[in-house]
Amino acid sequence: MYRANPADGIAWITGASSGIGRGVARELARRGYDVAVTARREDELRLLASEVETHGRRAFVYSGDVTDRVAMARMVADIEAKYGVIALAFLNAGGNFRDPPNDFMGANFYRTLDLNLYGVTNALGPVARAMQQRGRGQIAICASIAGYGGLPGAPAYCASKAALIAMCESLHVDLGLQGIFVQAVCPAYVKTPLTDQNAYAMPFILELDDAVQCICNGFEHKGFEIAFPRRTEYLMKLVNMLPTRAYFALMRKFGMRRAR
Repeated sequence: MYRANPADGIAWITGASSGIGRGVARELARRGYDVAVTARREDELRLLASEVETHGRRAFVYSGDVTDRVAMARMVADIEAKYGVIALAFLNAGGNFRDPPNDFMGANFYRTLDLNLYGVTNALGPVARAMQQRGRGQIAICASIAGYGGLPGAPAYCASKAALIAMCESLHVDLGLQGIFVQAVCPAYVKTPLTDQNAYAMPFILELDDAVQCICNGFEHKGFEIAFPRRTEYLMKLVNMLPTRAYFALMRKFGMRRAR
């Protein structure tokens, strides 16, 4: 299966203005890549570009909204026309927007799905088509361990991440036959601005730098799934093998702990 390397082209990272995306952009630059970075906050991308330059690499700033399908297609075409082919794409943009208790399945439910699922596919389509023409490429999509099963208090987030995992499984076969290596990145809790919103205890939470190393090492050495930390990965997979009655009993306890 094809593995990208800096000699083959550049890396493109969405959701690069903070958290995992920003960290991965810096680390890929340290490993020799020029990077194209995308997010809505251009000021943060400019700061990231200056950080990338300290590693002797170039960063190409593309501010934009991944929920804009037409803009993503134009962006991929512009990146490749100006700076070279995208050998590695890390489609990372995502979030979790919660509705107030009195607005069940309200606007933020759909906002979460729009960003996490369709924001990924809007970027995935054009970059995959470009790679198909060359017959090679590597695409990693940031899902989550939360996509392994439904967790209390996060219906939209879990649904979107489960959909990404299933989509990656399908594409790993379909695009793999065309020389394109598709990976699903499934972190557990990582210390980022997203998890800073959580008011509950997060078991085995990882520091951002540790998570970034897991991801970038996974690009180079892992197979389909890049999941971490291992103890949380195995625990969640085991929990989802339980009979439904036992699973829901455990989830109720988890939900009550979060609500305290």
